[in-house]
Amino acid sequence: MKASILIIDDDPYIITLLESFFKREGYEIFTSFRGQPALKLLLKEKIDVVLCDIRLPDVEGIDLLKSIRQLSPETVTIMMTAYGEIRAAVKSIKSGAFDYVTKPILPDEISDIVRQAVIKKEGQVNQADDEFITGDSSKMLEVIEQSKLVAPTDMSVLIQGETGSGKEYIARLIHKDSIRKNKKFMAIDCGAIPRELASSELFGHVKGSFTGAIADKSGFFEQANGGTVFLDEIGNLSYETQVKLLRAIQQKVISRVGDSKEIKVDVRIVSATNSDLLKSIEEGLFREDLYHRINEFKIELPPIRERGNDILTFARHFLAEANRHLNKNVKDFDNQVLNAFKTYRWHGNLREMRNVVKRGVLVTQTDYVTLSCLPQEFKTENYIETANEHEPSVDNGLNLKNAAEVAEMNVVEQALKEANYNKSLAAKILNIDRKTLYNKIKRFDIRL
Repeated sequence: MKASILIIDDDPYIITLLESFFKREGYEIFTSFRGQPALKLLLKEKIDVVLCDIRLPDVEGIDLLKSIRQLSPETVTIMMTAYGEIRAAVKSIKSGAFDYVTKPILPDEISDIVRQAVIKKEGQVNQADDEFITGDSSKMLEVIEQSKLVAPTDMSVLIQGETGSGKEYIARLIHKDSIRKNKKFMAIDCGAIPRELASSELFGHVKGSFTGAIADKSGFFEQANGGTVFLDEIGNLSYETQVKLLRAIQQKVISRVGDSKEIKVDVRIVSATNSDLLKSIEEGLFREDLYHRINEFKIELPPIRERGNDILTFARHFLAEANRHLNKNVKDFDNQVLNAFKTYRWHGNLREMRNVVKRGVLVTQTDYVTLSCLPQEFKTENYIETANEHEPSVDNGLNLKNAAEVAEMNVVEQALKEANYNKSLAAKILNIDRKTLYNKIKRFDIRL
């Protein structure tokens, strides 16, 4: 039996679609239409992966995500969101979600993300970050130069950058070029660890030190002794844990939770944050002495929207990656897509771009990813520019068949808006059945 999946969504169609698909793939499936019953189920069953809608009738998806982390820290959560809620999806990543997918749901797309989540759950190393490419923009070249400069030293490094901008990749690059490269690199997502368990995860615990501590456990610092500890989103650590971390850095000793015995550790600290730690210091949420300890050398990682033509380099890299994963041979993006990519804000940075490109490769039926293959937010006039005559010539949509399809898509979208996105009501407005409406939503890639 494969891993277990809990699907949480108030739409019966989504539940049925995903349940039947993942059952065919051999997963054990649990379902819930509400958040509170799902939490009760988590107390009874061992759940490996949760697929959770970001909007539920009884609880907000972000709040439910936090509750899942507290009840079952080992469970990996993937959020499902409408196209207009990318920022909410990015927030869910900051709150500890593994990844997100946008609706309408494409089973093949979500299946690959679930496989990656299971790999993470089983503690295997995902090498996706090793395939990260830097690009040639001046800002990124400066980051790489700084990374190589500080790597041979034993200085603590603080990497500042938005969610999804590649902070862990830079941390790994520093480790690989350091004298500790033959020792462990331990990456810890401080935002994904429940605050009450952070000390145990970082420094270990002894049997009986708290409810659930059924055996002695070594923490990440012990496991990484001699190597590098990467503390991602360090600003999420509680004040109490910050005190223990400061002691570990200053004195190079730790104590497991429930034990006074001191254990010597020698690790290099590389930290990362997407928040303003100086502001957190002013608000009394982050210790100033700890800040100076972790900030011996600071690297500012720019978002991809500030990296110029690197955007297209990243996009084509993810295109090749998607071709491998989906067993397709899509050649390139058409000119409208390339122009849209260069002007889009990319709130989720590389993570969002990877998802958008992969979805486009999955949807396209031609050798090129066209604008119709992208989420709805790319299909506005702001992103549509005249194609460069030197670029590959592809279908530009100026034919009667495409014009009819665009008109039909507009009618479907208008009906959905009039029905306040109630699909049953929208189907009645259009005088079609619900199944036909779902097929059209999927065909036109309409984001709900």
